[in-house]
Amino acid sequence: MSKSVLSTVLLLCVFAMFGLPVAGLAGEVAEQSGADAMFWASNTWMLVATFLVFLMHLGFASLEAGMTRAKNTVNILFKNTAIISIGILTYALVGFNLMYPEEFTIGLFFGFGGFGIGELYDNVYIDDGIQAYTYWTDFIFQAMFAATAATIVSGAVAERIKLHSFLIVTTLYVAFVYPWLGSWQWGGGWLDDRGFYDFAGSTLVHSVGGWAALAGVILLGPRLGKYVNGSIKPIMGHNMPLATIGVFLLWLGWFGFNGGSVLSADPEMVSFVFVTTAIAASAGVMGAMILSWIIQKKPDLTMALNGALAGLVGITAGADVVSVTSAVIIGFIAGLIVVVSVIGLDRAKLDDPVGAISVHLICGIWGTLAVGIFSSEFSFATQLIGVVAYGVVAFAAALLIFGLVKATIGLRVSEAEELVGLDIGEHGMEAYSGFEIYTTQ
Repeated sequence: MSKSVLSTVLLLCVFAMFGLPVAGLAGEVAEQSGADAMFWASNTWMLVATFLVFLMHLGFASLEAGMTRAKNTVNILFKNTAIISIGILTYALVGFNLMYPEEFTIGLFFGFGGFGIGELYDNVYIDDGIQAYTYWTDFIFQAMFAATAATIVSGAVAERIKLHSFLIVTTLYVAFVYPWLGSWQWGGGWLDDRGFYDFAGSTLVHSVGGWAALAGVILLGPRLGKYVNGSIKPIMGHNMPLATIGVFLLWLGWFGFNGGSVLSADPEMVSFVFVTTAIAASAGVMGAMILSWIIQKKPDLTMALNGALAGLVGITAGADVVSVTSAVIIGFIAGLIVVVSVIGLDRAKLDDPVGAISVHLICGIWGTLAVGIFSSEFSFATQLIGVVAYGVVAFAAALLIFGLVKATIGLRVSEAEELVGLDIGEHGMEAYSGFEIYTTQ
């Protein structure tokens, strides 16, 4: 109970002792107690959502490790451990105040609120006149999203990128590019002013990460032995149980990713977002499962897993504004799209070991456009403008960062390191010490 409520209760007791009217004060106590309760509930739910999004990083690590070869497992796990740390620290240093600058200094395109966090520690965010959550809760919740954008890149460039080069690219991209682009909508910038809508980040998180992944794949080139004499040689992941665990952890975490983006503990809206999120993921599994089974003649677990993620990415932009029926359609189409995209990128010789570009970039675009198709509140043309704007700037920025790193310290490990595996080449250790690791292509 807050001090204001406690003092009002004491005053009520005094009034009652002397037979004075207490009806008005009682109403004030009830109103204040309700507001306090909603604040506590909303702030607590936002923190619960934060640790669910944090758990997604274990999901990404498990999925990427399982979908790649055993000889690169330590490298995958190291990158995912570093990414969450880099994401939180850079977001504290510059990212948060780039994304939410309060005032834009160059039109509605750029603003910066200064280095560091903590100046507004007493600030409480208001939703519909009710205290919703604290400054600190807002920061830590949004910091998890920043790290997620960088994690998307990790899987796409796996098994052949130099560790230090990857960490430099990640730091620059997540510190400056991601939050700056995020300010265009979530920070109240020019796209928000035009009516562009992205509820939880189909474009702002997933496509922004996906464009960087595409740039990295193009500049790195494919893994050794992937494309030989015009043919495509499958390079199978080493641990499908681990990959499956990763997807279910991501699915669980997505309830925090989308549910937390309600930015309050509003029971109806949070529950509704949970439903559309689960429905879309399920439909994505079905879409990917059916189409891949038809094309490949056998059921493909990796396609079904990516179908779940495709549905989740697809619904993320509009989970709060589309109907349940629309969520089914959005998720199912995302499941179809991810299968076509994975096969298409492979034929284009763009080597993405985990399907990150297909899941996060392609399905992120679809989910953002779907808001304009399935919700009467938003314009398809405006959604398209946002998709194009983010694509042009994010891809160009990622190409520039990757290109500069490639031209200076290089991006790719040596052929010998790639053949023996990055665990030995980059880290001098093995994920499965004492077990025979097959290093043939």
